[in-house]
Amino acid sequence: MNLEGKVAVVTGVSKGIGLATVKALLDKGAKVAGWGRTKPDLEHENFFFYECDVRYNDSVMQAFDQTFSHLGTHIQILVNNAGLGIAGLLEDMSIEDWHTMFETNVNGIFYCSRLVVPGMKELGEGHIINISSIAGTTGIEQMSGYCGTKHAVRGISHSLYKEVRDYGVKVTCIYPGSVQTNFFDNIDSVTVNENMMRPEDIASTILHTLESHPNYHHVDIEVRPLMPKGRKTLGKE
Repeated sequence: MNLEGKVAVVTGVSKGIGLATVKALLDKGAKVAGWGRTKPDLEHENFFFYECDVRYNDSVMQAFDQTFSHLGTHIQILVNNAGLGIAGLLEDMSIEDWHTMFETNVNGIFYCSRLVVPGMKELGEGHIINISSIAGTTGIEQMSGYCGTKHAVRGISHSLYKEVRDYGVKVTCIYPGSVQTNFFDNIDSVTVNENMMRPEDIASTILHTLESHPNYHHVDIEVRPLMPKGRKTLGKE
């Protein structure tokens, strides 16, 4: 896809992967609608922020209507990035925290994707990118709720791409390992460090998938830091 002039929606744009993706798309000449609860510190003639909490369908529909009304064309790119994780043993997890993760990480993808698919089909072009996690391919102790949501993202992505592929619409699921973002702020067992991937690295992967040949489809992409514990050196005898 040639990104010049294309209309893209990115959710969860206040910081981290979302903000890095917005900047990367803007650099390619795309018009970007950022949907999020908090406006990022970014000013650009082709960036438009719409307050949105993806947990709520009414909020998503309002952001969608505002985006279409303002930009006047179908959305060609959707990056479902908004998400959060709350750590804890399953039996200790509060009902509220459990619901918050599923409403954000799973329901949010449904609410956003269902609105853009018809327009993408009509255009015969479109790309939905869902940000899952390594947690979407395995189980992690004290992260059962988060893992459950990210496994769901994988299943939704795999099913949706088979529904839309014959219309020229792509769905890609990306599974990052540890990234230097605020995701870990409420997870005491992990401290953000320089050995983690950068948000810009994930954004570069998103651009790579978007700019691929129309008949070349990235279904799953797993990315990890090469040296999560730092570089090893050979000891001297």
